[in-house]
Amino acid sequence: MSYFAPVKDMMFVINELAGLDEVARLPGCEDATPETVEAVIEECAKLVQETIAPLNWTGDLKPSSLSDGVVTTTPGFKEAFGQYAAGGWQGVQHPPEFGGQGLPKLVGTPCIEMLNAANMSFALCPLLTDGAIEALLTAGSQEQQECYIPPMIEGRWTGTMNLTESQAGSDLSMVRTKAVGQPDGSYRITGQKVFITYGEHDMAENIVHLVLARTPEAPEGVKGISLFIVPKFLVNRDGSLGARNDVWCSSIEHKLGIKASPTAVLIFGDGKGDVGTGEGGAPGAVGYLVGQENRGLEYMFVMMNAARFAVGMQGVAIADRAYQKAVAYARDRVQSRDVAGSSGPVSIIHHPDVRRMLMTMRALTEGARSLAYVAAAASDAGHYAADPEVRKQNMAFYEFLVPIVKGWSTEMSLEAASLGVQVHGGMGFIEETGAAQFYRDARILTIYEGTTAIQANDLVGRKTARDGGAVARAVIEQVRTTERALDGARSGDLAAVRNALAAGSSALEQAVAYVAGHAKTDVREVFAGSVPYLRLCGIVLCGWQMARAALAANRLLEEGSADAAFLQAKIATARFYADHILSLAPGISASIVEGASGVLAMSEDQF
Repeated sequence: MSYFAPVKDMMFVINELAGLDEVARLPGCEDATPETVEAVIEECAKLVQETIAPLNWTGDLKPSSLSDGVVTTTPGFKEAFGQYAAGGWQGVQHPPEFGGQGLPKLVGTPCIEMLNAANMSFALCPLLTDGAIEALLTAGSQEQQECYIPPMIEGRWTGTMNLTESQAGSDLSMVRTKAVGQPDGSYRITGQKVFITYGEHDMAENIVHLVLARTPEAPEGVKGISLFIVPKFLVNRDGSLGARNDVWCSSIEHKLGIKASPTAVLIFGDGKGDVGTGEGGAPGAVGYLVGQENRGLEYMFVMMNAARFAVGMQGVAIADRAYQKAVAYARDRVQSRDVAGSSGPVSIIHHPDVRRMLMTMRALTEGARSLAYVAAAASDAGHYAADPEVRKQNMAFYEFLVPIVKGWSTEMSLEAASLGVQVHGGMGFIEETGAAQFYRDARILTIYEGTTAIQANDLVGRKTARDGGAVARAVIEQVRTTERALDGARSGDLAAVRNALAAGSSALEQAVAYVAGHAKTDVREVFAGSVPYLRLCGIVLCGWQMARAALAANRLLEEGSADAAFLQAKIATARFYADHILSLAPGISASIVEGASGVLAMSEDQF
């Protein structure tokens, strides 16, 4: 089945919920007019639908392969990446002075969604490159920025993030890769990194590896980690490529999903490169320090935050792709009579439980999309607003939402993709139908760039407990503003949404009070409920956006909008969300406040 980008829904969310008009008034964002934004999104949709989506199934059947240290990507990927790069899509959000288009994050976000919905394995390469660009924009020297950023924006080079080692998964304090300084200011890097997405491939001339490593005199723990640029090919002063660096791919992983994306094991300093040894015979790949020594984790978090938001968009993308496929199958598949009686078998979309599954997929996807786009707009205001206080408030709001966008959107994508298999019935378990690929591809999303528990611990510790719940309560007050806007709603649907939202916000307020009030005194008990707390935030805050969507749709209908069917579907989806998803909030809140004893009751030996 083909992928059809949901441009109409994207534009509705951008205009009615994320506030494109306000973003376009920010200094530096004036080019983001409604006409320009719609044109960009429609052009991106055309590219991914016609060129990139058709390669998704091919990549599952013919994944990347490794031979003698050389990775060959899926047939068609290299050519598609060339078209992607030629269209300037890598530079949508990046500064014009380096060759980018300088458009707001709110414009780049739907482009990320479409690319991942079309082909997640393909999209992972631009995703990591975006993160590398952001890290160098934050901490790189002017010389490093001028050398490495333009070729990455052009798509001639790509970027990677090298954190993980076999003994250091989520615990980066265990990183052992070494960096030895040289008289010329460079470093020699030795060690091994694992799970490096697009760590080796044939789609670009050069790969810019950003690598966490330790200098010999560095302190132990995360405070002793530095960040280094280690290019696959060294770069001459004129920008041309020089010697092959001593960084090599020793293997690529055989994975459950995203098979076309080469996940590499990289060896630094194996003696295979053309760079020889450093001062005193020091082996290793040539690397260049980014920023200051021992501040590498701080810099890498810039890249990680960008990647975490993008992974959240992958969750939205996979959920939408699975939904589209399930709807198409449900319309075509004829099976059994309607429970209300019929003269013969009907297509399964007539059956109430199939409707329930499809509505669940639709509501989860639209809610998560809306929250992510609103977060993107807050990021734009946090970077570009003229008033420092406005920047501060919006950045706090955005940072609060990032672990929710990442954690909740990816968790819900598993539910949506699983329901997609279920809608297909037995055929969903058969690879040829394609539903299984979305389920397999989605399974990594809750794991990489920080597991759901890591996102939840961040939400509890740094984003809620640290400030005594101040930002969380400010967000709840925004939810209550929407509740007040729904007061007195004449529509039964809007009244139901309002009641569910009020119960949800009260449930979230109760959980925030518990987390903020007990994080220091009952730390294990609070963190026992961290993932349920993230889930609660996701459910309530997406419900908030669905309520805002229902209000906007109702207003447009009252104004006589010609697109009545779309707007009525918006209200119906919000009502479903309120009745079937937002209604779960009080029970989840109770599990956070009262459920720790059950989590921690048994001894380790009893498991």
